[in-house]
Amino acid sequence: MADHRRLIPRTDALLAEPALVEAVRRLGRARVRAAIVAAQQRARDGELAPGEVLTGVLETLPGSAAGLLPVINATGVLLHTNLGRAPLSDAARQAVELAAGVTDVELDLATGGRGRRGRTALATLAAAVPAAEAVHVVNNNAAALVLAATTLAAGAEIVISRGELIEIGDGFRLPDLLVSTGARLREVGMTNRTAIADYAGAIGPGTGMVLKVHPSNYRIEGFTADVPVARLTELCRERGIPLVADAGSGLLAPEPLLPREPDVTSWLNEGADLVTTSGDKLLGGPQCGLLFGRADVVDRLRRHPLARALRVDKVTLAALEATVAGPPTPTWESLHADQATLWSRAEHLADRLRDKGIDAKPVNSRSVVGGGGAPGVSLPSAAVALDERAAAALRRGRPPVLARVENGLCLLDLRAVPADHDDTLLASVHAVLAAS
Repeated sequence: MADHRRLIPRTDALLAEPALVEAVRRLGRARVRAAIVAAQQRARDGELAPGEVLTGVLETLPGSAAGLLPVINATGVLLHTNLGRAPLSDAARQAVELAAGVTDVELDLATGGRGRRGRTALATLAAAVPAAEAVHVVNNNAAALVLAATTLAAGAEIVISRGELIEIGDGFRLPDLLVSTGARLREVGMTNRTAIADYAGAIGPGTGMVLKVHPSNYRIEGFTADVPVARLTELCRERGIPLVADAGSGLLAPEPLLPREPDVTSWLNEGADLVTTSGDKLLGGPQCGLLFGRADVVDRLRRHPLARALRVDKVTLAALEATVAGPPTPTWESLHADQATLWSRAEHLADRLRDKGIDAKPVNSRSVVGGGGAPGVSLPSAAVALDERAAAALRRGRPPVLARVENGLCLLDLRAVPADHDDTLLASVHAVLAAS
């Protein structure tokens, strides 16, 4: 009998296959060659027939040169930090593709000289928040606070309420961040109650700035009190101290669905000298930190040497500009999704899954904003309920589906799933559960 190993296709022959020529263009020769070698070894070991080697190579090659996988977010958390928070709009994605090439990000084409970096993105931000005299962009909201604290309070005190010394995900603590800049914290008030007199008693010759922080991922209820920005503004102006306010969750203007969530415009109108917020939360854009405020304060921050280390790249600037100037983002669409429409989608998906032999039913659900926004607020939603054991299997699908396990059920909450992804969701669920 002939040795079957002699029938295994040679590497050069496989690399000449049209499908692998395309894969080399997309993934690089080294990765494709490694997949060929692995498939050839499987054929030598008898796991693949010689005629199945090409198919084996194609099955193991990733969809892109990056390791990230596209995921369907059916958790009911609109801004899931572990899933990258806000998905970009089509306009922002197109802008990213444009910015990936050679652009005029820091060039004045009229003169041929150096231009202001990201000038069109900054102009778009300024137009979106007329209450701001000036704007600046850094790589995330933590960076915005670092830049503010370093510029305004290094070697001095930052006066802050004890109730606003927050910790967010992965053990990140705001006090540690602020102290790392060389500033000293002057904590005032109690965890649940802080009064204007607490701030007044703490401000002195050693004060660099007063910081107001929105506790974006928790809410204190009961016997509580805090000091609004407008009242802090009066005190800070009397004492000649800058007031920095961290709005955090990315709203540039009031959102009727989230009346307790602070926004940049309102806090500027109440007199804050500088307001910081995130770009990848409720704004619905790329990860970045946005700074709005008085021209002299923003200019001081922009000219600080640290600003260079915290600046964003051309891709982020392009995505940010398209997010602000373009059509409603996926985050906005999810937040404002109609409950009746969500229920109709859940019914339709459940019917189609039952037609394929999978036990599924539509149920009412509750969604949350997530990502450090609107703590304690839930939104009515609709979901497809499956056996709770499905959740782990769905994470291994292609694309992976992230669901929520609740009351013994696996819930596919549809608020954060765009309607045009329903067919993909159905196919992934069917492929996984039909095979189990």
